[in-house]
Amino acid sequence: MTARSAVRPAAARLRLPDHARLAAVGLRTRKLRAALSAVGIAIGVAAIVAVLGLSASSAAGLNAEIAALGTDLLTVENAGQSLTGQPAELPAYAPAMIGRLPGVYQVQSTGSTAASAYRSPLIPAVNTNALTVDAATLGLPAAAETSLAQGRYLNAATRSEPVAVLGAASAQLLGIDTVSAGERIWVTTSTGSGMWLYVAGILKPDALSPAVDSSILVGYPFAENYLGFDGHPTTIYVKATTSQVTRVDSLLAAQANPEDPTVASISQPSSALVAQAAAKAAFNSLFLGLGAVALLVGAIGVTNIMVISVLERRSEIGLRRALGARRAHIGIQFLAESSLLALTGGTGGAILGGFATTVFAAARHWDARVPLPALQLAVGSALAVGAAAGIYPALRAARFSPAEGLRTA
Repeated sequence: MTARSAVRPAAARLRLPDHARLAAVGLRTRKLRAALSAVGIAIGVAAIVAVLGLSASSAAGLNAEIAALGTDLLTVENAGQSLTGQPAELPAYAPAMIGRLPGVYQVQSTGSTAASAYRSPLIPAVNTNALTVDAATLGLPAAAETSLAQGRYLNAATRSEPVAVLGAASAQLLGIDTVSAGERIWVTTSTGSGMWLYVAGILKPDALSPAVDSSILVGYPFAENYLGFDGHPTTIYVKATTSQVTRVDSLLAAQANPEDPTVASISQPSSALVAQAAAKAAFNSLFLGLGAVALLVGAIGVTNIMVISVLERRSEIGLRRALGARRAHIGIQFLAESSLLALTGGTGGAILGGFATTVFAAARHWDARVPLPALQLAVGSALAVGAAAGIYPALRAARFSPAEGLRTA
């Protein structure tokens, strides 16, 4: 048999597990360097997972809050001035007129007074803390989607008496955290006279009607008799059946003041929560961009480490080439090392991001949610970035000839 007719040996082949073992050996021999490179990838992945996780958790919490508070509340407020530019106010009959609309099942109101409230008569008159004394109807808490934290609300017996109920913010500013017998605050009117008001209760924070939080509420009759209140409501809270909210919204202005509908400003408080969610989504895009930048920086670090590794391991590459390894084997080995390095960092970053999401969500009393697509996207991005970062070092390693590598041994 001639040499030409001899059977050529089969080309050497390495299976996927063989490449994985070789890549693991290459990383284990340089543990500290590999760990530092993986940290860069982990930071970027953790940022991406945390942003997506916190976004999902926040959205779930906000949606739950909107669902709990409902979307059936509408408010009618004084627009400030009429078409002629004159000071305008809602008519005193506006609540009764609104109550006649089909679909409206509750109407309550508040009206601003010129009185100022203080903890005691010794407080300087300029230190008002932006607190307002408002006249309020008896069913206001239910209509404004709030309730009592302590004490009692106004009733038929106390609405004509010097009795007040504090909003959550006003109670905090006045330094009143409990309702005790004889607890009172000092109120001055626009004429300069003053009087004590006894505190009957404190309301819980109101997410849909924050104006109530900073108010001190008294009965309509008392405000008219002692605080110079003219009886015109400033804000009207309207509850409508869910199916009729849109229709009622379109009719409220004209119903509140048929003579000049422009005086009434209509809003749906739950829309503010929806806008808040949209604003958070805009910030999420910014934070995702920062996470992507961190991931890119990590990829550059991986490329740098792999290039250094190629230069340090020229003798190893030359020896393997001399023993029969092909260029493709060498290139795949270094590509596998960079991919494994990025995958390790990506997995660690995903765990870290999920942990950060859980801790932060628990602190805010949200249900922690880390979407599975977010984990897949983060780890997949890390793997893709690692593979891309390893292309140049792999090509450079594959170009070494056996003689060039062995010269450095």
